[in-house]
Amino acid sequence: MDDLNGEPEVTSLVKDSFAEWTHGLDTRGSMCSIFSHIRDIPYSLVVPVNNEKTLQEQILVTGKGSCAAKHYLLAEMFRMLNLTVVYATFPLLWNDPDIHYPPDLRKLAATLPVAHHLACRVQVGCSWILVDATWDLPLAKAGFPVNEHWDGYSATRCAVKSLKSPVRTAFCRTSTNEPCRGMDEAALMPVDGEKNHWDEEGRARYYSDRVSLRSPDEAECIRQFGWKFSSWLETVRMSG
Repeated sequence: MDDLNGEPEVTSLVKDSFAEWTHGLDTRGSMCSIFSHIRDIPYSLVVPVNNEKTLQEQILVTGKGSCAAKHYLLAEMFRMLNLTVVYATFPLLWNDPDIHYPPDLRKLAATLPVAHHLACRVQVGCSWILVDATWDLPLAKAGFPVNEHWDGYSATRCAVKSLKSPVRTAFCRTSTNEPCRGMDEAALMPVDGEKNHWDEEGRARYYSDRVSLRSPDEAECIRQFGWKFSSWLETVRMSG
């Protein structure tokens, strides 16, 4: 539901969680608290869908969610702090050599097409910083790049190894090896292959356009991977 100004309405469930997580804190303290609470929601690719609730509500109700749900919630709460936020999409391959996949999951990950990770970029002062709350703390044991501590003003690590755009090698400055881009684009899009979106609708269209290119076989491999990957993450969390 939208308000009279055309902006998505913040639901009471989100408002209640926001109030709980930010009570008695200043802006930076609130940012850190919101980040840590969302980061600590267990990551999962398999979550029951309730079309009567927004992704922000669903992740709060189910207690688990993907990178998209996590960062839609983070963006909404950061905007409640009057911060400027954009959605940052990164193309990736799931077959990351640093992740300690079991052999069967590694084999399946190697068959998957390009996926698209979502995080946020937040304007802090004159800088746009990456804020990525994807992996919950126990997943560090399996090689995931967990952002354990965040100070509210420095950029976090990206949760994935973003694929690089071929434009970089074709249009780079020979003296600095940096891509030739305008100042405003460089500020908002410092990583090759990254795509930024001001709102959920723009990001959803971008993602949908790319998902529509997948073959039925690719879609089935992704479905199988999602179930096996999410089940394995539960095993990782329970391990010593």
